[in-house]
Amino acid sequence: MQLEKMILEAAGSGVTPGGESYLGLSIDQEIELARKTGRTRREIQLAALGAGVVPERYQRNLGTIGLEGQIALLNSRAAVIGAGGLGGLVVELLARMGVGYLVVVDGDRFAESNLNRQLLSVERNLGRLKARVAARRARRINGAVEVKAVAVKGDRDNLPGLIEGCSVVLDCLDNLPSRFEVEEACQRAGVPLVHGAVAGFMGQLAVIEPGRPLFPAIYSDPQRGGGRGAETRLGNPAATPAMVASWQVNEAVKIITGKGEVLRGKLLVIDMFSGDLSIIKLSG
Repeated sequence: MQLEKMILEAAGSGVTPGGESYLGLSIDQEIELARKTGRTRREIQLAALGAGVVPERYQRNLGTIGLEGQIALLNSRAAVIGAGGLGGLVVELLARMGVGYLVVVDGDRFAESNLNRQLLSVERNLGRLKARVAARRARRINGAVEVKAVAVKGDRDNLPGLIEGCSVVLDCLDNLPSRFEVEEACQRAGVPLVHGAVAGFMGQLAVIEPGRPLFPAIYSDPQRGGGRGAETRLGNPAATPAMVASWQVNEAVKIITGKGEVLRGKLLVIDMFSGDLSIIKLSG
């Protein structure tokens, strides 16, 4: 109760773009309260939301997910497997939304060929580990988010421990054998998996629920084409990964908050070249 009182005393009044009044907490106030009380910034944000006070950074989230949804995000844990074209933006957006704990798994380093599309790939980051760069970026965006960088390749041996306790896992990989291993780990752990893949102007997404594996229906053979996706032939223009990553994050947010309908048992296929979008029902 003492913390709630301190938060209410520090909070200031604000008005949403829609004209509704609210009590808000600035980043400076949040940091000062954390310093005074010895609490983490995430704890301060959660206490504020519980008292009906909105951290200003989340004010534009409320129209879609509400106070309860924001609390659910801050209490959640998400694993991002792959921190390249898809994963780099996924980590960025999850941190901005306020997902409380992120696990970023990728053993690769940035190369010049990544510069055309990967958000975190800038010239000064060439040669650096993708997972560590992504974690540093997330912390700079939102100091309340805890991030664990795992600079190794996710595989059958380490994935069970890496996804333990997660609310959702996001598949941001570029090869089929690893995707199948991630799905297997999620099925065993009972964790929903948000799949995303890109190739040229094409993108696809699916939400894979516990007890309903879908990769055998989508890919049939994990060793097809040497285990690499079609992007090795069709390339990766800048916009396609950004589109698919954004949609993946929306699906993850819906899973965590219970808001909206997710792509259960379906494969969403987007063709940015023709402008077509189709949904294929899958059995799983």
